[in-house]
Amino acid sequence: MKAYVFPGQGAQFPGMGKDLYNNSPLAKELFEKANEILGFRITDIMFEGTAEELKETKVTQPAIFLHSVILAKTLGEDFKPEMVAGHSLGEFSALVANSVLSFEDGLRLVSQRALAMQKACEIKPSTMAAVLGLADEIVEQVCASIDGTVVAANYNCPGQLVISGEFSAVEKACEAMKVAGAKRALLLPVGGAFHSPMMEPAREELAAAIETTTFSTPICPVYQNVTANAVSDPTEIKKNLIIQLTAPVKWTQSVQQMIKDGATSFTEVGPGKVLIGLVNKINKEVETISA
Repeated sequence: MKAYVFPGQGAQFPGMGKDLYNNSPLAKELFEKANEILGFRITDIMFEGTAEELKETKVTQPAIFLHSVILAKTLGEDFKPEMVAGHSLGEFSALVANSVLSFEDGLRLVSQRALAMQKACEIKPSTMAAVLGLADEIVEQVCASIDGTVVAANYNCPGQLVISGEFSAVEKACEAMKVAGAKRALLLPVGGAFHSPMMEPAREELAAAIETTTFSTPICPVYQNVTANAVSDPTEIKKNLIIQLTAPVKWTQSVQQMIKDGATSFTEVGPGKVLIGLVNKINKEVETISA
């Protein structure tokens, strides 16, 4: 069975999507429609902007979403997913590619999500850190032992977990991780504590937008970050998408479940090859392809 996966924040690069725009009339039309919806020419930043300009959350999230979704649409008849999943922001791309959300609604939600997260980041100093070489349970135990807010946020692959929370608590947790035997525990250059309780104001704001958006029945099951299980009911998809901002991304568990359910091939649709790298670390037997 063929699974399609969609990357999240961090996959952006200067010049992203330019080839698509230049070589496909459909891509050009969709990019121009996106410029209208967003009210600024995001294509100028994607194609000609610096890495620094692309790093701004209000640009990064829509840029990665657009690259992924438009690439999926240009695949035409070749795009035949039997299951989909997206990492964090990538879940929105997966839902558009899977016909749950329209292109326009998906882009509006992603833009609102980015702005809501940006606002939440400004309330209190917060950050994320990558922890390498420790079992998930030990990372969870260390986080639970720290004063302040710090939680496991991204289960990327065995031995690679991202923690998230208040700046001081994450710093303390990093030191404790090293004592517990982590190969590395390093702060990430991010603007805030994504997928942690610190995102509660953003979750509330996004929930209101999601509730008023139409969600259709998907063309194939979507494996959502929150549950790591196959979901096909639009009401459940909506509920999980709202919880996603303050809950961990269960990527390892999602990929394992997809393989258990018959996935033999994973195609990454979007900028970069981060996810197929993670899939290879989770299971070396499956085929991985970059669209």
